[in-house]
Amino acid sequence: MLLRHRRLTFQLISPDGLRLRLSDESIRSKSNLFETGDLMSLWQVLLRFTSAAALLCLAAIAAKAQSDQTVVANVGGMKLTLGELEQEESAKLLSAHYQYYQAQSKALEDLVDKTLLEQKAKSENITVDQLVDQDIKSKVTDPTEDQMKVYYEGLETEQPYEAVRDKILEKIRQLRTDKIRAAYLKTLRAEIPVSIELAPPKAKVELADAQVLGSKTARVTLVEFADYECPYCQRVAPDVLKLKQEFGDRLAFTYKDFPLPNHTRAQKAAEAARCASKQDKFWQFHDELFHSKELDLDQLKAQARALQLNAELFYKCLDSGEQAAAVAKDRKEGLRLGISGTPSFFINGHYLSGALDYASLRQVIEQQLSTTSEGVAGGK
Repeated sequence: MLLRHRRLTFQLISPDGLRLRLSDESIRSKSNLFETGDLMSLWQVLLRFTSAAALLCLAAIAAKAQSDQTVVANVGGMKLTLGELEQEESAKLLSAHYQYYQAQSKALEDLVDKTLLEQKAKSENITVDQLVDQDIKSKVTDPTEDQMKVYYEGLETEQPYEAVRDKILEKIRQLRTDKIRAAYLKTLRAEIPVSIELAPPKAKVELADAQVLGSKTARVTLVEFADYECPYCQRVAPDVLKLKQEFGDRLAFTYKDFPLPNHTRAQKAAEAARCASKQDKFWQFHDELFHSKELDLDQLKAQARALQLNAELFYKCLDSGEQAAAVAKDRKEGLRLGISGTPSFFINGHYLSGALDYASLRQVIEQQLSTTSEGVAGGK
């Protein structure tokens, strides 16, 4: 089920030192307290937390747990809830939720930057404007006349240089200011701890019969829907390998086929990797495809020989289309989830898509490691 809001998590400490960690997800998964109105078992624990903050936490969690039961339509007396809408129409809603998440993330980054500057200024007993003047603007140097003329030559304009000189100067000043500001904020983030808890939208991903690499007890599962011919998938493949190496047994990796219609070699490449899996060489073949980018039929067979697969069995599997249905099954699931492009990732069910890189994937993995206490697979 998709999540419209970030996870709510609270840790309460009673006067006698008891620690209680509450989250909207844990409550929904372990009981139907808020659906049935039976709050006694939880209330008995909360009685030990007598502060007003504890009651506010309870109210917030209850509101979130009940949100999926909000009625959004009534059809002939049959009530349709928000939770049912998001589960049944996930293909239509996941992309919209993700676009909203991206807007939230951008706004949050701006707010974090603003807060960092405010904290730094406060520590030096000056205003933010004074801090910016002192540590950023004072470091900006003006371009030379020759540099501005080179910039002018790259412009598509019929105006003479003299007419646009001041605008060029202001533009270069702004570019240099932005660059120095970004570097300065990076140093502040190294000095002041920053933890991003805003999570991407979430969906249920089926892991039965999937190709899985990693420990069964991994606390984070990364599922990738990809296309071997997709240049963005090829570009992010080394980052995925780096993540596997960095996180070890804490991260399990699952690959799902989503060959795009405009990539004519992707379907057979996906089938070839699955044929290799019949000889326990799926991941070796998978990695080699992204590394070599050689996807023609004869090249697929050559790579099978290079990996010392039984050529006769591999050729028979590939030429007969034996694995076509399995590839189609993955693609059908991707369409159900609303995926329209590759690569698309689900990290403990949290959806990420687009021009992703190591840093963006790592951030969500770290976030999930900090919020999970036991293995969670594909959005469970």
